[in-house]
Amino acid sequence: MTRQSAEKNKINKPALFKGQKIRRIIFKEEWWFSVVDVCGVLAESISLDSGAYWRKLKQRLLAESSEVVTFCHELKLEAADGKKYETDCANTEGIFRIIQSIPSPKAEPFKRWLARVGYERVKEIEDPELATKRTRALYKLKGYSDSWIEKRMRGIAIREELTDEWKNRGARDKTDYEILTAEISKATFGLTPIQYKKVKGLAKENLRDHMDDLELIFNMLGERATTEIHRVEDSQGFSKLRSDSKAGGDIAGQARKNLERRLRRSVINKENFLTNPANKLGLS
Repeated sequence: MTRQSAEKNKINKPALFKGQKIRRIIFKEEWWFSVVDVCGVLAESISLDSGAYWRKLKQRLLAESSEVVTFCHELKLEAADGKKYETDCANTEGIFRIIQSIPSPKAEPFKRWLARVGYERVKEIEDPELATKRTRALYKLKGYSDSWIEKRMRGIAIREELTDEWKNRGARDKTDYEILTAEISKATFGLTPIQYKKVKGLAKENLRDHMDDLELIFNMLGERATTEIHRVEDSQGFSKLRSDSKAGGDIAGQARKNLERRLRRSVINKENFLTNPANKLGLS
């Protein structure tokens, strides 16, 4: 599978409008959205379920010889039971047309939401650099320094290379990835990611977004070393990936300990971006 195809599969997941899921899929290089899901969001106060509402609306539009229905195309989307079924979908233009037929106070905010998500992400698939630029801009808006952002972006790239190796070499699911990540973290820092988050007083936040320069650097070293070990030894299967992950983390962990002896302090610290945005993280 090409990286572009992998990215498409990765983002072909429901988008959220005020907490409600809108299923979507890339078709003909543009977003197509589930009409039933849109009806469910805009007509949530009706007594009929969203599927029944769309069927009645569709019948009325056909009776009126409306061209709106011609904007729909049946595409396979995943349902609640995990299986994929043919589902009426419409592209951004088609959804805008359908919205006009549904009286709802949510119509205008939904249009703004649709304009925001409907085009930008497709262009990011065609040019991944746009996604990178958007991520950089988001960190900048949050107040992170340019030097920190550079390290964070490099860390993201290193992480993606590592997870690609895991996927191709036998890691099966989310649990496998969590175990392998924990092995690297324990060997690098003496802490699992969950334990590390407790040290920093974090809950659901992304741990790496709250690491300072040195923490990011040693984290990158552990993950990059693991990737190289996988490649050199052509590792296959979860058991080997796990031992490699510990080995990669050990390399970073030893380097961390060497530096700590010289600095006479721990690299691991309790600071996080939420409580100290301009000190330890260098975010002034």
